[in-house]
Amino acid sequence: MDQFRTLSDPPYALYEPMLRHRGPEPFVIAQLGQSLDGRIATPTGKSRDINGFSGLDHLHRLRASVDAVVVGVGTVVADDPQLSTRRVKGRSPTRVIIDRDGRSSRTAKWLGCDGCRRIVFSDNAEGWPAEVERIGGDGSPDAFSPDFIVAALAARGHHTILIEGGASTISRFIDAGRVDRLHICLAPIIIGSGRPGLQLRPIDELTDALRPRANAYVLADGNVLYDCDLRSPARGGTHATD
Repeated sequence: MDQFRTLSDPPYALYEPMLRHRGPEPFVIAQLGQSLDGRIATPTGKSRDINGFSGLDHLHRLRASVDAVVVGVGTVVADDPQLSTRRVKGRSPTRVIIDRDGRSSRTAKWLGCDGCRRIVFSDNAEGWPAEVERIGGDGSPDAFSPDFIVAALAARGHHTILIEGGASTISRFIDAGRVDRLHICLAPIIIGSGRPGLQLRPIDELTDALRPRANAYVLADGNVLYDCDLRSPARGGTHATD
């Protein structure tokens, strides 16, 4: 099928939407890695090796293609990510954490002083390094909503934004209509239990389901990467008949 491609071909199409973006509105892409049965982690939260080296290389290329990378504090607590581009050539983006209560360790890797800008969305002002910018909610009911976060980042010059995790954070941004592109890296592994991937608002009919236009790319280690354009519906009908 012509929509299946291998990453031995130039993968520019995967990163081109972020690299070419010049519009007034921010461009937001989300990335999720999961098993064949839709799990992002084991019941104890282990997730680091689900997608293998090819998936990790792709994630680092995504980081190198955007102005800012955003994760929720749950990902920080579970994985302590560096959020760098150390596996590929290219600059590391601004690192952004959503941490309303200030749960992140003040020695977490994302806070490393390596020349990258660091931003935390938090109502807790205690203990952050002086060079880290804290954006508080000021008691607003919309504080830390996807709209609030994207607008705040855009006001600071970040016009291409990667929502990297976790799944609940990505789900909130999709439900809010703030994600333009979604990459799902599907690993040839069946976990059988554990934490599920996307959990969006319930729907009653399949006609209400998201049906993005998508291309699939086979990575070197057997992972399949789905590039989903959430702003463009899939070609063809919305349902099948017997």
